[in-house]
Amino acid sequence: MDPGESEATALARELREELGVEVTSSRPLMRLAHSYNDRNVELSLWLVDSYRGEPQSLDGQSLKWVEPARLAEEDILEADKPFIEALQKRACTMNPISRS
Repeated sequence: MDPGESEATALARELREELGVEVTSSRPLMRLAHSYNDRNVELSLWLVDSYRGEPQSLDGQSLKWVEPARLAEEDILEADKPFIEALQKRACTMNPISRS
């Protein structure tokens, strides 16, 4: 996050800069802290309920959609595992992301 920037504003900016999409509706889901051997991190998971545009790789990263049930099969950082579990629990009740 940039100084003085809210999490919602940072999320919208990052998704615009890295994926070329405009967030039209988002909400926080959970926050956690994780300690690695060499650093501590604080992470927030947000749900993007709707956006405009087609996600594309603007930073050269590879992109793919992964169903929540299959996220654990991906190369996921240790700190992200609780997020995976939360998304899998919500998978049956979450509304699909809509494009405005």
